[in-house]
Amino acid sequence: MEYPRITLRRGKEQSLERFHPWVFSGAVAHIPDGIEEGDVVAVESSDKRLIGVGHYQIGSIIVRILRWGDAVIDETFFAERLKAAFSLRRALGLIRPDNNAYRLVHGEGDFLPGLVVDIYGDTAVLQAHSPGMHFMRDTIARCLTEIPEAAIKNVYYKSETTLPYKAHLDPQNDYIIGTFSTNVAMENGLRFNIDWLKGQKTGFFVDQRDNRALLEKYSAGRRVLNMFCYTGGFSVYAMRGGATSVCSVDSSAKAVTLTEANVALNFPDDTRHTAIAQDAFDYLAGMERGAFDLIILDPPAFAKHRSALKNALTGYRRLNAAAFAKIAPGGILFTFSCSQAVSREQFRLAVFSAAAQSGRKVRILHQLTQPADHPVNIYHPEGEYLKGLILYVE
Repeated sequence: MEYPRITLRRGKEQSLERFHPWVFSGAVAHIPDGIEEGDVVAVESSDKRLIGVGHYQIGSIIVRILRWGDAVIDETFFAERLKAAFSLRRALGLIRPDNNAYRLVHGEGDFLPGLVVDIYGDTAVLQAHSPGMHFMRDTIARCLTEIPEAAIKNVYYKSETTLPYKAHLDPQNDYIIGTFSTNVAMENGLRFNIDWLKGQKTGFFVDQRDNRALLEKYSAGRRVLNMFCYTGGFSVYAMRGGATSVCSVDSSAKAVTLTEANVALNFPDDTRHTAIAQDAFDYLAGMERGAFDLIILDPPAFAKHRSALKNALTGYRRLNAAAFAKIAPGGILFTFSCSQAVSREQFRLAVFSAAAQSGRKVRILHQLTQPADHPVNIYHPEGEYLKGLILYVE
């Protein structure tokens, strides 16, 4: 199929020839008239060699490559990509009776840039991060329900906050296919209420599943503090792991309510858990030294863009310094950054600076990242966003 061709400046095809899927606006020499946001376009080098086809949009990233070489982007393309993504999750052992919450599509990591799909039982929550994926939402939803063995009955579209605001697309969060059935999903045998209607992201942070399971192994006999608890995922795992007490803290009263509901869903009438709605820095400042043996720091992204990087690194240093100052001797600190703009090295340096400031002996037990259902395209290192450290504090 002949798509409108965007021509690159001389020499600007090099990153694409290394299979990086983004075309930046500064690399473009010519855009034909009549192209609109979300259109499928072909990208060619300055000497007219066809490189690939992808979705066009206005902004610094002007094309997201969907397929290399000559290709047709149609329903068959999406059906094949989605089936391949499902096959990977099945091979990873994520689809089983005690686990029906997982990420099915992770953008560039599944060769579908601009698309995220999370599965909660028989409901798929679809997020578009590009106009092109927004316009293909009905096709994608239909393909999702046709994946053999996936058993997806409902597709909820949630892109009001993820699409470029300059595109003026006015997306409406709603069911594309099906309707509400249940919002309870299973993760490693634990049940969680998923709020995809009004919650953050798709309603739950499935990217911390493996790290929550690791926390469970360290929780026995410990007093656990879960900062920025959101829906209480780490808290519930800590309780199953045998923690003597668990305190969940979040500045959002709604998040605290969600956490309490999830604890009650798994451990009804268990008195080990308390939840507090308070600012994290204020809580840490007023906390007694040695009150907790295990602390989780999983804040929201301090830097969503590189312009906020300096302030973000200061925030990570302050937060971790407060935890180092208060954690009990022999304590374990789980600390994370989900800011894509913050590199693994920058995050480590911020945490190391905080450790040095505390004057305590600190050792790294584990270095953490996102799970396998959030794969990183080897040619697109920007897809690696979650960084974590497990630290032993003497």
